[in-house]
Amino acid sequence: MEKPYGYASVSMSGIDRSAGKDIDIEMGVGEATLYPGLSYGENQLRWGFIRKVYGILSAQLLLTTLISAVVVLNPPVNDLLTGSPGILLFLCIVPFILIWPLHIYHQKHPVNLILLALFTVSLSFTVGVSCAMTEGRIVLQALILTLSVVGSLTAYTFWAAKKGKDFSFLGPILFTSLIILVVTSFIQMFFPLGPTSVAVYGGFSALVFCGYIVYDTDNLIKRFTYDEYILASVALYLDILNLFLTILRILRQGDN
Repeated sequence: MEKPYGYASVSMSGIDRSAGKDIDIEMGVGEATLYPGLSYGENQLRWGFIRKVYGILSAQLLLTTLISAVVVLNPPVNDLLTGSPGILLFLCIVPFILIWPLHIYHQKHPVNLILLALFTVSLSFTVGVSCAMTEGRIVLQALILTLSVVGSLTAYTFWAAKKGKDFSFLGPILFTSLIILVVTSFIQMFFPLGPTSVAVYGGFSALVFCGYIVYDTDNLIKRFTYDEYILASVALYLDILNLFLTILRILRQGDN
């Protein structure tokens, strides 16, 4: 689903533009400039928006971790989900159903937060089932690798944006790559791939989702409007979740 990005032009009425010139941001007074050409007032508003998005994202990831732990550590819950294909299929379909109203009502509070919570919970159960079907050490390895990659790519994107680099060109490339992944995944249902092909597919998937982390972080810094905090958090949440599941699959395949 294409996301409606747009740069939010911030009104600077009432803000003394000349005052920003006297503030040495690099010396720690105020926030570090996100990218060249951004005024002091807009920079402050943008940092506030970024903190809000990462706050929501942290809550989503924490909720996913807790629900996954409940599924993994409670055999009755795990048995219920794995032993009932209908329930598991329902949980897999729910996020696709919720993504549309979430897109429509992303500015309507508190409906947006309720839809976001339902979206996160449904995905969290599917992640929990994937973790329950994998050895604990592999899950831990996948978690550590995912956190390391996400942290590194996020830091790099903020640094690159500050230097004036732009990653908007990645949009069409990543979207095309995602379509290839979806089609290949569908083909695998009828014509299973061999071990080598599965490894190549997993590596390609990891690269695509790494690219999406850079792309969506760049959009967070420059293009998401201030009322699109729900869309921004969902985009990054899906990037991180898909990267984790991809790494988990690669490690599990390698272990087998």
